[in-house]
Amino acid sequence: MSEQKPLRVVGQPIERADAHAKVTGRARYTVDLAKPGMLHAKVLRSPHAHARVVSIDTTRADTMPGVRAVATGPKLAEWVAMPVYGYFIKDQPILAMDRVRYEGDMVAAVAADTEAQANDALAAIRVVYEELPALPGIDAALDEEAPELFPEPPRGVVPPYGEGASAKLWPRKNVCYAFRYTTGEADVFDGCDHVFEDEFRFSRMHHMHLEPFVCLAEWLEGDEIEVATSCQNPFPLRKEIARIFRVPENRISVKVPFVGGGFGAKNNCKTEPLALVLSKMTGRPVRFCMTMEEAFLTNTQHAAVLKLKTGVMADGTLVARQSHILLDSGAYSDASPLVAEKAGYRITGPYRYKHVDSVCECVLTTTTPSGPYRGFGGTQATWASESQIDMIARRLGIDPMEMRLKNLVALHEPWMPGESGVDSDMAEGLALVAEAIGYGAHKKAEPGWTRGHGLAIGFKDGGGVNKPAQARVKVSTGGDIHLMCGTVEIGQGARTALSQVVAEILGAPLKRVEYLPLDTRYTPFDQGTNASSAITVMGQAVQRAAVSVRDQVLQMAAEHLGTDVAALELEDWTIRHGNEAHPLAPIIMHVYGGTGFEFTGDGFHKQANDHHAPLETKSVFWEIGWAGVDLSVDRETGQVKIHALAVSGDAGRAIHRLICRGQDEGAALMGLGQAMFEQMIYDGSRLINGEALMYRVPLAEDLPEQFTSILQEQEHGPGPFGAKGMGEGTMLPVPPAIANAIQDAVGVRITDLPLTPERVLAAIIAAES
Repeated sequence: MSEQKPLRVVGQPIERADAHAKVTGRARYTVDLAKPGMLHAKVLRSPHAHARVVSIDTTRADTMPGVRAVATGPKLAEWVAMPVYGYFIKDQPILAMDRVRYEGDMVAAVAADTEAQANDALAAIRVVYEELPALPGIDAALDEEAPELFPEPPRGVVPPYGEGASAKLWPRKNVCYAFRYTTGEADVFDGCDHVFEDEFRFSRMHHMHLEPFVCLAEWLEGDEIEVATSCQNPFPLRKEIARIFRVPENRISVKVPFVGGGFGAKNNCKTEPLALVLSKMTGRPVRFCMTMEEAFLTNTQHAAVLKLKTGVMADGTLVARQSHILLDSGAYSDASPLVAEKAGYRITGPYRYKHVDSVCECVLTTTTPSGPYRGFGGTQATWASESQIDMIARRLGIDPMEMRLKNLVALHEPWMPGESGVDSDMAEGLALVAEAIGYGAHKKAEPGWTRGHGLAIGFKDGGGVNKPAQARVKVSTGGDIHLMCGTVEIGQGARTALSQVVAEILGAPLKRVEYLPLDTRYTPFDQGTNASSAITVMGQAVQRAAVSVRDQVLQMAAEHLGTDVAALELEDWTIRHGNEAHPLAPIIMHVYGGTGFEFTGDGFHKQANDHHAPLETKSVFWEIGWAGVDLSVDRETGQVKIHALAVSGDAGRAIHRLICRGQDEGAALMGLGQAMFEQMIYDGSRLINGEALMYRVPLAEDLPEQFTSILQEQEHGPGPFGAKGMGEGTMLPVPPAIANAIQDAVGVRITDLPLTPERVLAAIIAAES
């Protein structure tokens, strides 16, 4: 089959491969699983933000009805080789060892016949604490008088970086990691007509995935391990379990059924090590399912303070940017170093500069650990960068859209020295959202209200850094296709899209492709389902596996028919040779015998290492999101009414248009929530809205009067058939686009999120006074 022919499966409006199972309730998630003899785990959490654990008395709990095991930090040494985990820094204990570092830190755990019995036993555990000073935020943690959250810094690693990038572990008190990127000469600031310095603050959101953190773990005889879990990166998780328990990876099976949402939270260890400890203690399978309230105490987005210094010419030409970003990492490092890389690297946005100097530090505080979140550092960077671009344009008397167009990195132009070329025409996308909201056109506002327009561009590298993926495609004698790969179906439609790629290449209908369940014992390796990598990284591996199978089949048929491979086509498991049709099954049994045969093809993809690239590999692709907003502001109350929100993403080539649209629209609404009201609220170190009824997320009634999503297919992507990853891009530009529109409407700039009526009104009053 030639890929120049019209596509029959890719890009077609076909039913999702998992649609029927999900609509009918047959789809199985980890939370649905059970095993005979299964126990239930519950944990006791710290009531203090920071305290030394003086003693733990489990005497009563040990003997309560239904209780099979009680675990505490001091007891862990008997059951694990290494009681801590983490990405770059191994600092998070399975259970608190000698101190707790945030309110919600896990102190003790019980495995019992029922959850109720486990909860009763937790109430009988007595813990004596000696309180220590809390560090509720970045300012407190960096205060000269602040105590060290880790008096002895845990061990960690700094990965290799390319030209211009570097990082340090523990560069100063309560900072666990600092990333820096620099290029060009700083003295170009001297030639700038203007230098603007501004500070922005970014609020913290929770992922709000509907399926909780949950696993079902079993320590089997012979030190075999089986874990079913709601997880985005089963292979790195397997590696971490092997390290913690000192068990060979080939004795560990990590299985991942459907995942009910994650948005970055479900990477690396969450419930799994503790469930395995309890299973090892009892010899029985253990289910550890957190409540939604516990999820708020497990992982969050990073709050941040971002200080930008930007040099610019009078005509709006950008020259230089220096930035200092402080991420609130919470009590443990989690993925903070990775987020620091991205926030620090992306802070310039999609624009051309002669000099960049960016530092991003991860500050430890006595709050919930922060980790990956949809957009992975791009949300924080875009908020500050796109806000300041707009501010500078207005200070210079230049239309903000005109200034953006003047400075955008062009299609195919390397974003930074050593980087790959940008693979979207960003001016084209900006024009689309501007047109959709009627940018610049005068529109009437209600009495007392003022109307304004705002634009923003979200920009991030996509596909992950140094990320390998493998895939395998098998086809039976009868033409039934098995696709094996490690991409987790987390609601984004990856099973459908990757199956479409295989079906297209093998000339088969989609229903012939079976996406096999993910089990690390036999599924080919994948680094994880994140960074919008499924279609561009795994997609290329899947494409190569399918092409390998197709080529084997055609070669076998050509030899059997005594003709050239180029004369044959594969269509619905039939060989087409001119006007002749040869069903494959009889040919295969003739060649390989009556039992038939399976054709197997393997595929692999990884961006090549390149020390000239700042992050050691060039970006696989560039994920862009454009947003335009038309709104009104009530000058008397500060209320904001959004008349139109237009967002756009570039899929390169959409494998499934409806799925792509769903990704763009979902991401945009998460951005809308962050802009207008969504945030985790702390009173000191205590989270006060950590439950579903208290935590405000976007509702149907929050939809703007006009909500438009424009799916672009600019066809410059590196994935199969020109596809690019998506799903994060349209979240990034929404908050700054709204802030920019508010300034356009009432002339005040809000630099803190969310953009509440109270903040807007306070800014209006301050400006008028």
